[in-house]
Amino acid sequence: MPGLRAAGVEMGENVQIQGRPIVSLAANSRIRIGARSVLCSDGQSNALGINHPVVLRTMRPGAEIVIGEDTGMSGGTICAGASIRIGAGCLIGANVTLADTDFHALKPANRRYNKNPDEIAVAPIVIGDNVFIGADAFVLKGVTIGKNSVIGAGSVVTRDIPANAIAAGNPAKVIKLISD
Repeated sequence: MPGLRAAGVEMGENVQIQGRPIVSLAANSRIRIGARSVLCSDGQSNALGINHPVVLRTMRPGAEIVIGEDTGMSGGTICAGASIRIGAGCLIGANVTLADTDFHALKPANRRYNKNPDEIAVAPIVIGDNVFIGADAFVLKGVTIGKNSVIGAGSVVTRDIPANAIAAGNPAKVIKLISD
């Protein structure tokens, strides 16, 4: 993957890139993709299809995106103003969005053109190992999803989800615990 490495992305061994992802790094930020992970930007490779290529974007100095080993993602978007960490063995379904930032200030004055990052809220996202996030879900700033959990398709995750839980809805709520 010389193209991603040339862009500054750190990659483990045997990472598979299908199609062309969109990648941008802010100065002094970091994107790390773990060994044997798969990023699918090709609609032919996903039964549901995808709306767009994988997007990996750090938006501020010091921001990071860390994707664990053996994780797969199809046509999703990860935008980090602070930190988004995805564990090992995760499935990130078609067109999922992970965003740890509001992108715009909440104060109405100059909201559209606000250039002051201190007025734009950010909070890290942490996704545990072996999490499955269904197609078209949104995970918003400040959320932690515990290991082995499942997030239903189309859900909007606005608060923490414990380990071994199935959560769905808008806002996502735990609907069942997963037993061994």
